[in-house]
Amino acid sequence: MSSAKFSTFLTQIAESLRGENGPELAYLLKPTSEHGKGLVKEFRNPTKQSLSYYEGTMDSPWDEIAIQYVLVVNHCAKKRAIEAFREHCTLVSLFLRYFSVNSGWTLPALFSILRDLRDLAFDVKGTASMEEAARIISKAFSACVTDRQSSYAESRKWGVYYVVGLILKCYFRVRRISLSKNILRAIDANPDIPPLSAYPRSHQVTYRYYIGMLSFLNEDFAKSEQELTLAFYNCYTSARSNQQRILTYLIPLRILRGHLPSSDLLKRFPVLEDLYTPFIAAIRTGNIKAYDNALVKFERRLVDLNLWLTLERARELCIRGLFRKVWVASQRGTRIPISLFHAALHIAGMEVSQEEAECLVANMIYKGFMRGYVSHEKQMVVVANTNAFPRLADRQTPYVSL
Repeated sequence: MSSAKFSTFLTQIAESLRGENGPELAYLLKPTSEHGKGLVKEFRNPTKQSLSYYEGTMDSPWDEIAIQYVLVVNHCAKKRAIEAFREHCTLVSLFLRYFSVNSGWTLPALFSILRDLRDLAFDVKGTASMEEAARIISKAFSACVTDRQSSYAESRKWGVYYVVGLILKCYFRVRRISLSKNILRAIDANPDIPPLSAYPRSHQVTYRYYIGMLSFLNEDFAKSEQELTLAFYNCYTSARSNQQRILTYLIPLRILRGHLPSSDLLKRFPVLEDLYTPFIAAIRTGNIKAYDNALVKFERRLVDLNLWLTLERARELCIRGLFRKVWVASQRGTRIPISLFHAALHIAGMEVSQEEAECLVANMIYKGFMRGYVSHEKQMVVVANTNAFPRLADRQTPYVSL
């Protein structure tokens, strides 16, 4: 029982191991590589039993990894997603046996097979496979973080942030975001990991994006804005879809701060332009009705993106815009009857009582949108002489009052 293509495949693996050629090893283990198609033709319906002939042809675990690869490519070719994922799980586990006692030259291969693991888990559908993928990738994280023998340049620790990025992708995909805490704790518990800035830019961007997203979902908006801003400015300009993903959350955070995105920026991302332009136009003109209509129109989309509450909060910027119009119409006077604010709200389509109007004005003052105070007794708003409506971007702690 001889096989020319498989023998060549084994020889190529042996050569890449001898030469410590990580990128070549990554290519050899990729299910979509050209030689994989050749192996599919060679072994019609391979099983572990039929391939057991090849056990011992290489040092363990590489004989078993090569056999697993044949099984994976066959299942992939026949569109058997569940079986392909299951066999690839075994392949990764075998690879980790080798990886965990070797230096970081194997990282390109590790990154490649873990990415394939995630993709195959996605093909299976359902959450169980993605959770299983995250569990196996977590073992790879442990193997990276515990490297104490290798030299600094050859350390497996250089895989930490890429692997963490993959784990977080899996958790986000199946909405098991709370599981992220354990992996982030493990990073904090290992101070000998090189600084994030020393890693490739792509690793930094992915990590910062997910930290930004976790902060966003935990309503730590200041940290979220900081991380997403760094992710955006370090993101490769050619990675348009990644930029769009970051901006989807960074734009509403910036809006809350009073920084409205330019039309030039939005034009580069038509999907975001379509979503955010109605809100931005309404804020600029103080048009509460238009803002509310946009909230209704995009509700499903905003809820799916976890953005509805954030944009609902940003509605206050519209009210501030409307109240500023009242102030301008009153010749920028320092004493304005509450009834004028009430009338403006009424015209804007908000059916509120005078008491509610007074509350809204008091709220604007409390949150730093206006400077002054309310005289309930005289039903009058006394506005500051200077800087009555501070620039939105100048507010000291815009997120605190949310």
